[in-house]
Amino acid sequence: MKDNHLFFACIDLANRPVLVVGGGPVAFEKIEGLLTSRATIRVVAPEICPEVRSLVDAGTVTWDEKTYEAEDLDEAFLVIAATGDTEVSRSVRAGAEERSMLVNVADVKELCNFILPAVHRNGPIAVAVSTGGASPALAQRLRSEIGALVDDSYARLAGLLASLRPWAKERLATYEDRKAFFDDIVKGPVDPVALIRTGDEDGVTELISNAKCRAL
Repeated sequence: MKDNHLFFACIDLANRPVLVVGGGPVAFEKIEGLLTSRATIRVVAPEICPEVRSLVDAGTVTWDEKTYEAEDLDEAFLVIAATGDTEVSRSVRAGAEERSMLVNVADVKELCNFILPAVHRNGPIAVAVSTGGASPALAQRLRSEIGALVDDSYARLAGLLASLRPWAKERLATYEDRKAFFDDIVKGPVDPVALIRTGDEDGVTELISNAKCRAL
């Protein structure tokens, strides 16, 4: 997998079946990330660590107490292998490729056809950072530094912009018109984030009203 050929996309995993092969601390870390996506998570492993067991006991994930078999992939949308066992990892990769599935093998970049970025979340905003698999530690550091810049003001603005989408879709006929409207709000001479940070709700309302008038 060439680092400079990566295609970045956000995948909706809500209610989709995701297989995690392995039940140790690394698997738990991957499961934690998957839980934010509301995926339906199934763990296949002969043993699981206490953290994964707590999720099983809570009914958050399901667990098949057994060794991995290729047939375990049949109902899955994507698979993450986190066993540390090279033979199992290669088997998971081969089975996934045969089924044209997305597969990630923890800490073995060459066996992945997608990698997991470090993600900062704040409300509807998610900022993902990747080093192309070169250094997860560096990606995590960058995530923290960038995340400090993306404060609650941005999340608030994102919510306001989302609430404007029905109006824009009804009143503005073309994609170009809608893009210009939102650009006017976000990239115009008055910074909506600065207004939100100072609690100037009236200023935000006026900014949006003016943008609507210019768009029509």
